[in-house]
Amino acid sequence: MSKFGEIIDVEIPVLLDFYTERDNHSIAMHPILRDVAAALGDKAKVIKIDVDKNRELAEALRVKALPTLIIYKNGEMKWRHSGEQDANTIIAIIQEYV
Repeated sequence: MSKFGEIIDVEIPVLLDFYTERDNHSIAMHPILRDVAAALGDKAKVIKIDVDKNRELAEALRVKALPTLIIYKNGEMKWRHSGEQDANTIIAIIQEYV
């Protein structure tokens, strides 16, 4: 989990997408998050985390529903949402922390 600390302890917002390939809602978010990443460029990071490969992290963060989106900045959780979300809403929320 020390690597996780390095990922989230940065000065730009980091959007984490907890997903699994077995979940249709998670799969539906893939193109939306690509659009978000493209729109924000280097102002923020979008990182996808497969819960099947990162169970310990998902459990530590109490990820129950998929997809779960979490924004961190400077190592601190700023926002969290479970379920699908549209690109414009996600972009607007991240821009609050840029």
